[in-house]
Amino acid sequence: MDFLQRFGAVSGALCGVFIAVPGAIEAFTGETAATSVLLGISPALAVPLLTAVFVTQRGTRLATIGYAVNVIGLGLFGGAAYTLNLAVFFLDPDLVVPGPTRAALLASVAIFIIGTVLFGISMIRAKLLPRVPAWGYVVVLPLFALAARLPEDSLLPPVLHVLAGATIAWLGLALRVPVSAPTPDPALASRV
Repeated sequence: MDFLQRFGAVSGALCGVFIAVPGAIEAFTGETAATSVLLGISPALAVPLLTAVFVTQRGTRLATIGYAVNVIGLGLFGGAAYTLNLAVFFLDPDLVVPGPTRAALLASVAIFIIGTVLFGISMIRAKLLPRVPAWGYVVVLPLFALAARLPEDSLLPPVLHVLAGATIAWLGLALRVPVSAPTPDPALASRV
């Protein structure tokens, strides 16, 4: 296993834990400063995982496009998560987010969801990683991004945090098992 795969595996496992554990805690306590900090830094740990998964399965146009859109969406959505959890959380609760900022946050969510679905479908088609977390990537992560807008007293966001964290951690742990990519089929590589 090369460095990138090991680094992605460890980062992915930590990212998953940094999402799932705060989600489980917030189901009982609500959002706290400690859970906010972990959630705020977790997206940075997802980038090495995403890159390692891409390197593991590259070769198709869908994987390449999915990776590109997903990494940009992750950067935008991760930046929004960082800002909301490490800056806005500690500000006045009556703070109103201005219109352009709200539009930018919504656009980041949309790009993240599109990239996640495209890249997740490429994982499913590549059949190199376990199917459950690959499908979880396609289904749970978009729901997780959409749940950010739900009221804090709803139980759905913490449940989705746990499911998203488990999905990401599972993908990270799956990379620890050496994955040998099959020889790319030229006919398949040209398909989207």
